[in-house]
Amino acid sequence: MNRKVSIYVVLIVIVLAIIIIIDATRPKPIDWSQTYNPNDKIPFGLFVFDKELPALFDGHKIKKFNITPYEYFDEQYDYEAKEYLSKGSFISISGENNLDEESATELIYFAEHGNTVFLSMHEFPQKILDTLKVKTESFYYVSDSILTYIDNPKTDKYYFREGASPFYFKSIDTAATTVLGYQEFLNRKDVNFISVPFGKGNFLLHTQPVAFTNFHLLKDNHYRYAQDVLAYLPQTDVYWNTGSNLNERISGSPLRYILSKPALHAAFWVAFWSLIIFIFFNAKRKQRIVPEVQPLKNTTVDFTKTIGNLYYQEKDHHNIINKKIIYFLEKIRNEYLIDTYSLDDAFAEKLHLKSGRPKEDIQQIIRLIKKHRQQFASTEADVIEINKAIEKLRL
Repeated sequence: MNRKVSIYVVLIVIVLAIIIIIDATRPKPIDWSQTYNPNDKIPFGLFVFDKELPALFDGHKIKKFNITPYEYFDEQYDYEAKEYLSKGSFISISGENNLDEESATELIYFAEHGNTVFLSMHEFPQKILDTLKVKTESFYYVSDSILTYIDNPKTDKYYFREGASPFYFKSIDTAATTVLGYQEFLNRKDVNFISVPFGKGNFLLHTQPVAFTNFHLLKDNHYRYAQDVLAYLPQTDVYWNTGSNLNERISGSPLRYILSKPALHAAFWVAFWSLIIFIFFNAKRKQRIVPEVQPLKNTTVDFTKTIGNLYYQEKDHHNIINKKIIYFLEKIRNEYLIDTYSLDDAFAEKLHLKSGRPKEDIQQIIRLIKKHRQQFASTEADVIEINKAIEKLRL
C-alpha cells in the first residue's frame, strides 16, 4: 500500500471514529415503540411489570414462555385424565393480536377446564370473540386523555394519554358477561374490561394494555389501576406468554450479543468497513506487469500466395491443373473412402450417394479430368474451368 492510499484509509477511519463518538455522546432519543417486552426498559416495555408480578401473586409460581400457547398447553394436557397438568391463569399483554387460531382454540379448552384466561390487547383473536359472542370496535382518537376506571365506587379513576387505546367492546352477551371497567372520552362512555365465564373457567378481556407498561406503572398512581385489573385474577399459578404474540424468537446468530450492544455494534461495523477498504486498496497486483507476447503468426496463407504467384508468373497452367486434381482426388479418398483409380460411372455413382452432390456435376468434373489427362498443354481458361467445376461440388 503506497503512502497516498494509507493517508486515505487513516482519514476514513478518523471520520468514522468522530461520527461514532458524536453519536455515542449525544442524548439518546426516547424509544416510544410499544413492544410490550418484559426485557425492555423503554416507556412501553414491561420490565417493571415483570419485576412486580411475583409480588401480586405471592406464593404462586410465575411461568414465562415465548412459544405459542398451543405448543405450551398441548404438552401439558393429560389425554387419559382429560385435564391439564398446568392449572391457573394464562395472561397475555400485547399491542396487537398475533395469536394463531390453534392457540386461540387451545385457550378456549384451557378456560373450559376451570382455568382463567386474561388477555389485554387492542384486538383479540376472532375465534375467541365469536365463541364468547363479543364484538370490538374503535373510535377516532386525537391526542387527548382517556378516563379509565374499574366499575367499583371504591376505586379511583385514571387519565391515560400516552399509548391509550381507542378500542372498546361494542356488543356483549349481557346474559353471561359481566362488565368490570369503562373508559370515557369526550361525551362517550365505553366498556373496556369484561369477564365472561366459559365452561368451568373464565375469560377476562381488557383493551388498555398500556396500563401495564413501564411508563404508566411509574407515573403518579397509575400502578393502582393495574393492581385493580389484576385483582380479578384468582390467586393461582400464572402462565405468561411473553413472546409468541410479539413474534419474538431468540436469534441463533453468533453476532446476537454484539449487535445488541450499541458500543459493540458500532465497533463491529467500523472493523467490517475497514477490512473492506483494506481489501479494496490491496487488490491490485504487487508484481511487475507481465509483458505481452505476440502469438506466432500463421504464415500458411502467405506461403500459399507465394506459391500461387510463382505458378502464375511461370504460366505453367498444366502443372497447376495437375496439382488441383491430385488434391481433389486425395480428399475424396480420405473423406469418402472411394477408390479413385477408375473414374467411371461406378465411381460417379458412389460419390453421388456418399456426398449427396448432383450426379451431373460429378460427371462434369470427371469429364474435365479425363480431358486434361489426354492433352499435354493447358491454357488459363482450362485452369478456370476445372477450378469452377471443383468449387461447384463443395466437397
